[in-house]
Amino acid sequence: MDNNPELTRLRTTHNNTGWKRWGPYLSERQWGTVREDYSKNGDAWNFVSHDMSRSRAYRWGEDGIGGFSDNKQIMCFALSMWNGKDSILKERLFGLSNNEGNHGEDVKELYYYLDATPTASYMKMLYKYPQNVFPYSDIVKENAKRDRLQKEFEIMDSGVFENNEYFDVFIEYAKYAEEDILIKITAHNRSKKKAPIHLLPTIWFRNTWRWGYDGYRPTLRKTPQKNRIDIEYQGFPGYHLRYEGDGEALFCENDTNRELLYNQENLVKYPKDGINDYVVNNKEDAVNPDQEGTKCAIHYQFDVPAGKSVTINLRLKNTLAYGSFDKFEEIFDTRKKEADIFYNELQREIRNKDLKNIQRQAYAGMIWSKQFYYYNIDQWLKGDPATGTPPKERWHGRNTSWGHLYNSNIISMPDKWEYPWYAVWDLAFHCVPLARLDPAFAKRQLLLMLREYYMHPNGQIPAYEWNFSDVNPPVHAWGAWKVYLIEKEMTGKADIDFLATIFHKLLMNFTWWVNQKDSEGNNLFEGGFLGLDNIGVFDRSHTLPTGGRLEQSDGTAWMAMYALNMLRIALEISQIRPHYQEMASKFFEHFLSISAAMFNIGKEHVDLWDDEDEFYYDVIHPENQPGSRLKVRSIVGVIPLFAVEVLKPEYLKSLPDFTRRLQWVLKNRPDLARLISRWYEHGKGETRMLSLVRIHRLKCILKRVLDESEFLSEYGVRALSRYHKENPYHYQVNNATYSVSYVSGESDSSLFGGNSNWRGPIWMPINFILLESLQKFHEYYGEDIKVEYPTGSGNELTLSEIAKELGKRLMKLFELQKDGSRVYQDQEGNKLFKKKEFKDHLLFYEYFDGDSGRGLGAAHQTGWTGLIAEIINLYS
Repeated sequence: MDNNPELTRLRTTHNNTGWKRWGPYLSERQWGTVREDYSKNGDAWNFVSHDMSRSRAYRWGEDGIGGFSDNKQIMCFALSMWNGKDSILKERLFGLSNNEGNHGEDVKELYYYLDATPTASYMKMLYKYPQNVFPYSDIVKENAKRDRLQKEFEIMDSGVFENNEYFDVFIEYAKYAEEDILIKITAHNRSKKKAPIHLLPTIWFRNTWRWGYDGYRPTLRKTPQKNRIDIEYQGFPGYHLRYEGDGEALFCENDTNRELLYNQENLVKYPKDGINDYVVNNKEDAVNPDQEGTKCAIHYQFDVPAGKSVTINLRLKNTLAYGSFDKFEEIFDTRKKEADIFYNELQREIRNKDLKNIQRQAYAGMIWSKQFYYYNIDQWLKGDPATGTPPKERWHGRNTSWGHLYNSNIISMPDKWEYPWYAVWDLAFHCVPLARLDPAFAKRQLLLMLREYYMHPNGQIPAYEWNFSDVNPPVHAWGAWKVYLIEKEMTGKADIDFLATIFHKLLMNFTWWVNQKDSEGNNLFEGGFLGLDNIGVFDRSHTLPTGGRLEQSDGTAWMAMYALNMLRIALEISQIRPHYQEMASKFFEHFLSISAAMFNIGKEHVDLWDDEDEFYYDVIHPENQPGSRLKVRSIVGVIPLFAVEVLKPEYLKSLPDFTRRLQWVLKNRPDLARLISRWYEHGKGETRMLSLVRIHRLKCILKRVLDESEFLSEYGVRALSRYHKENPYHYQVNNATYSVSYVSGESDSSLFGGNSNWRGPIWMPINFILLESLQKFHEYYGEDIKVEYPTGSGNELTLSEIAKELGKRLMKLFELQKDGSRVYQDQEGNKLFKKKEFKDHLLFYEYFDGDSGRGLGAAHQTGWTGLIAEIINLYS
């Protein structure tokens, strides 16, 4: 008997085929994306809006609520709903565009990812649907009134969930076999009175026939047999959808309603919004009476008594060999039990029930956030044969230098509504918790970004679709090393081939960094944007208003960390393939050069380290003016701690060539030798630590980081010191003043769209690497170094103990409190969160208020906030 069937499926499934061919691969927002934008001015948010999305066929992907599709998003399934009062069907999640929200784009719905297995053999999510009119216009109008200093107006603030007048709609999937998917939709009436609901499970094809390449049009057709839809599509032989109950099959085409949107003649009689018009507007001629098309919804109508529920069952499969609803519940129960077995094994060391729930939902969010991402830049720029040539201005706009890029893969998204496109530095963090779930998928994600149809020929890794040329922190090697270690820990197998493959690709990227971002050749890196949005005095992705250049403490530190990651990977490969020791020596010397530069900067001798403040700062070199430090106490000055690696003597014994090089430097280059910490342990030999900071600077930085009046919050480490709340930093350029002040919550700045803030809040990925770095320093110093925690308390702890305490603060964001609330929830906003229908359902926000811990930004960013799952593993 198989003791862990899901684990067996996982280990016998390769890439995104077999048991992974079908999964939660639909986006939650395809409108407002760069891919769908064919405007001349790059106005993606307005070219296809939410209001247009129900009537316009998408070019590059599909969206839906609780969606499921094949691995190329050819055939799609999702749930639509109607409460009998709204002016439109609820076919997709609603939110504000970037220019509508007072803090940028934001989804304004309540939904939760509750469970998922890596092969999608069992999936469950929850959508909370109001029984009264959905407050579309109220949300738009109220947020338009608010400025950046005010909180966002959320759906919970609208009162629409008062008196429990809503449905809890659960969407569940269970696979009987690789091509056999059971679907269960259950709507619970949470109010004290009977309420109507229309449920419309919908199946459709992504439009592949309208663009002039392949005119083949698939078909969905109602058969004479009761409750069966046959599916005719090349590559899906024998597929059909069966459904129980008295649902009415409605058909239209997944084609644009050109007459409505553009006052042009329609190309089809029953366009994409036909089902909406039939149900909501009673337009009987809006759907095909012949009951065929490329989009089909099964329309169920219920009046649900107070406190009761209704359930509908469907099955999508490719065989008629057995009944569709035989043993339906038994199959669901089996897959649920197998999911429990899988997670019980994964969580065997975790005792706390609430932490188990938090971690499992974090993992569920990681799996639900997979998406088929399709983008061919060459076609997008030139336009399609059947749709005409796009405006010529596009050739001078976004992503024109990325003509080689052709993406058509399942990728882990940061958030499938707010960020329904990959972000390469986010992805490296995603892969850490994903490695616990599915190491093969995590490795494939990291390798994918380095393939020739992603990576630029010059070696740059694409950043994100709004600007593939933007520069993110180079954490890809770090992610690869973490994934390798986690898989090795879990399986006992060391995948050296993976390390070697990714190492060769990263050589190109490292060279790109050296050539592009070290303009003076002095090993001090400018970087630019580096993913930290508004962290600096200036928008670091644009030319400085002073002219000249900016030597970035974080840019240089990230590169030192990158060099150490590459060194560590090369040393590991060298254990099996000794000739890699030469590459290890190369990155050893890269690290020493960067480290030396951090100590003695440039011709002007303007050090990034400030002896008076005992902290690292960026150094600005205005055109034809002396350089100076930008004295902002931000995470930029803490990131140098991330560049640390410990080499044990027993490890180095098997690497004679590298060890000789190391010893030569110690003997012949005293200027560089002082950068290598070492201590001798009798009977073992010398342990070496490579780090940008020695013990004095380490203690100086930690004194600020662990100070509750500066960086240390009750819930983690802030990205900007609270010192700047009373002491804003100002920099004068001609008649303009640039300022940075502490803002604990949402951004008061419009930099980068204003939808995230690094000037005070707590960010999970930065905290995670900080904890890891403290553990590495502890590995070297052990009990010999203790520092005050918190600063000024008189309480001294080892660095390992401090890492654990910081981990507890981060976990506190999510843990159930005695009053039934969770810290990240908006305590001012609503008491509903404490009710049983809410309190055990988790959201994983993009970042957290530096004072209150309230969740901010994207509400479903289980991408990098999913790192809480690994923090629970390590520190619970």
